[in-house]
Order: sequence, then structure tokens, then C-alpha cells
Amino acid sequence: MRIINHPILCNYYVTYRCNASCSFCDIWEKPSPYITLQNFKDNLRDLKKLGVKVIDFTGGEPLLHRDLDILLAEAKAMGMITTVTTNCLLYPKYAERLKNKVDMLHFSLDSPDEDAHNKSRGVKCFDKVVESIAIAKKLGERPDILFTVFENNIELIERVWREFTQPNNLMLILNPVFDYNNVETGEKLSDESLNKLLWWGKQKNVFLNEAFITLRKNGGNDINNPICKAASSTIVISPENKLVLPCYHLGSKEFLIDNNLHELYNSTDVQNIVALEGKLKECEGCTINCYMQPSFSVEINKYFWKALPSTLKYNFIKGTWKNLF
Repeated sequence: MRIINHPILCNYYVTYRCNASCSFCDIWEKPSPYITLQNFKDNLRDLKKLGVKVIDFTGGEPLLHRDLDILLAEAKAMGMITTVTTNCLLYPKYAERLKNKVDMLHFSLDSPDEDAHNKSRGVKCFDKVVESIAIAKKLGERPDILFTVFENNIELIERVWREFTQPNNLMLILNPVFDYNNVETGEKLSDESLNKLLWWGKQKNVFLNEAFITLRKNGGNDINNPICKAASSTIVISPENKLVLPCYHLGSKEFLIDNNLHELYNSTDVQNIVALEGKLKECEGCTINCYMQPSFSVEINKYFWKALPSTLKYNFIKGTWKNLF
């Protein structure tokens, strides 16, 4: 049963450019402009009208956008929940400007070992993560550690938890890796690893969406009975100011927004594509977390109930639950 009939999340790509070259991502390979402040203000107005509650300022590396603090302030002024994920290379430089503007600030860390983390990110950034944690704490910020889980690093979760998140009273977000396009993400997570993740999700200050695990055990999205609601729960905006459908990773169709996002989203052309969400042949077996998370929130089904405890846990700890209603 559908309980929310409007988009709740915007994945706003402020640029595709990145100062890292992660092995499990291909976004950094794309040439890209930066979004303009005026386009953002126009789109923010329409995002509010469409019912969006959360804006994820993403990329690429979002801190490469020199006006990110201004974009965040505009979103906060409109009552939006804001989220930013960063590799931390630029956070020490911009931390003061970002203070109190990011509700969900994520620092990426995939290993407690410097060389291993730097290798996965394709750039020396481990020391910047450590430095950024100290700076954020001094500023009174509460960043999360975002740990992308692979079959070959799952045993390192405990060390990150004990050495980084617990001593600093931070949340550890476990992000099971997902396949998309032709990006190589290594060996598929085994049932044993999935069960380990379920155990970790019940530990103190650890966030794991249990529905992610259930979906993987069930073989991912089924195009004949799709769980994915990517296009109706999430609005994706590119650095070129285009509406991307049905999701960024599939991106089979783009529409130039041109100061008419509200009208464009509700147009027949767009809604015809929205109606195909999760049903395209490319959608078979999909487990992409950034679209499944909102999909689990808009319709009551077994995945809704699996996702609810961890979602409540995270938003209670972060204090963002008050802004969701």
C-alpha cells in the first residue's frame, strides 16, 4: 500500500568532478560543470512544492563546489534536511563555513589501515579523515563514518567501530556495495557476510538498513513485482540542470529543467517514465542503496517494516526525525 505519493528525496549532483578516483565508482571519470546558485534557488522552490524533505548534495566530491555552504544555507532556510558525503580532502579547509548547515554529514572510511583506505580511494586521504573528525568534533559537529562494505573488508568493521566511531561517539553507517553499469565492485557479498551485517546493525551507534540485506537475499529488484520506486520517491538533478530519469545510475532520459521543475516533473512525458520505475529490463536484480532507501519509505510492505527500526534509530540519534513530518 502506497502511503506517500510524492518525491521525498532529491539527489542533487552539484558536480560530477572529484578529487579522488575510487575503484567502485565511475562518476569521477565524467567531465562536468558546477551547478549555478540561481538554478538551485529556482529548483529549490519547486522541490518544496513537490513535497521533497531531504536534499542530498552529492557528486563527485560536493566540497569542490565553492558555494556549497551557500547552497546548504538556502536549503536549510526552506526547512530541508541536508546531507553531504565527503572524502574529507577539503573538509578541513571548509569546515567552518559548513558548520551547522549539514544535518547528515558523512565521512567516507573503508578501512582502519591507511594504505588500504588510500588504495580504495585512489588518493591519499586517510589522514584527512582523521583530521576532519577532530575538526568536526571541535566545532560541535556530529559526522557519521560511512563504511562501504565489500566481501574483502567486512572483517575490518570491528576495528573502525572500536578505533574511530566508539571513542568519538559517532555513528557508523554500513553501506553494502552494489553493482551498477560496468563498474567492478569485486566479489558478491556472501550469505555469511550478509548475516554478519545484520548482527552489526544491532550494535550501539551502528546504522544498517536491514531491508538492504533482505533485498539482496531475495535477489534484488524483481521487474515483475518491483520494490524500486526510484523515480517517484527521488528527484535526480544533474550538474547541467537536467532532470535525470528513472535514476542517476540508469539515466536513460534527461530533461532540461529551465526554471520549470514542478511543471516538468508533473508532465506527461516525465510521468510516463516514472510509471516504468523498477520495471525496465535493466532494473532486474538492482540493489542500489541510494534509491532503495527512499523506496522502502513510501510504500508499506515487508521491506518497509524491515527498514523502519534502523531508520527510526538513526533519525532519533541524529535528531532529524522532527523534520520528517
